[in-house]
Amino acid sequence: MAEFRDIYWWSADGLRLHAHDYPGAADVPPVLCLPGLTRNARDFADVARTIAPGRRVIALDFRGRGESGYAKDPMTYVPLTYAQDVVALLAEQGIERFACIGTSLGGIVTMLLAGMVPGRITGALLNDVGPEIEAAGLSRIRGYVGKPSTWPTWMHAARGVQEGNAAAYPDWTIEKWLAMAKRLYRLNSAGRIVLDYDMKIAEPFRLPGGEAGPDMWRALAGLSGVPVLVVRGAASDILSADVAARMVAALADAALVTVPRVGHAPMLDEPAVQPALQHWLARSGNRVAD
Repeated sequence: MAEFRDIYWWSADGLRLHAHDYPGAADVPPVLCLPGLTRNARDFADVARTIAPGRRVIALDFRGRGESGYAKDPMTYVPLTYAQDVVALLAEQGIERFACIGTSLGGIVTMLLAGMVPGRITGALLNDVGPEIEAAGLSRIRGYVGKPSTWPTWMHAARGVQEGNAAAYPDWTIEKWLAMAKRLYRLNSAGRIVLDYDMKIAEPFRLPGGEAGPDMWRALAGLSGVPVLVVRGAASDILSADVAARMVAALADAALVTVPRVGHAPMLDEPAVQPALQHWLARSGNRVAD
């Protein structure tokens, strides 16, 4: 089973940022895993271990999450800045070409990267996100993001996570809820279990347009020359079936997988995803020298 090493780099505005680096073959473009709004690198542990060591995998903590530094200016908690932080990582690591797996916010950042570093992305997996985001999902996220939540034990945290997400994962066992709690939360110095992100990430997100960029369909078009896999939860309130279908139609080389009985967002370990994921990995793994 592949294990990671911690890597760090600096943003343009002086933040120390962090990622989990799973070693893999040096002659194949690495896979960058970009998490959702309140999530972090731990979300991709299982996915990374299915990919490495065949390919290097770098799972990021965006600024304000996990072990990455918290921004002094909360208005830098926006997709464009996250994308600039990724570009700084690429430069620090000497990575020329790469594939992206982006969940929710991470998918928005992936689309922005396609325009910022044209020709360098070898493939993109967009997990339950697109150029248009459903109003119901945005309202739900705005209702909880940035609100502190603490628990005395991990089991309490797991039950709390279950209460807030049961509609998205109706078939999950308590073991899965406990695993999610340990991805979302951390133990603080006082012995309490707290959310593992800066509550101030909510400030720009609550502004009109703060969840994305100005023209995300144009950003999506930047991926038209590479293999794209769109993954959608059948019960998603973020990515509609109509928008997902339009995404696939707009791209030259795209496929859609809909995950039954899952909302926002699939974990990418579902049986419905696995064959398509492996096919996408093979097609997005052109040799670095190509």
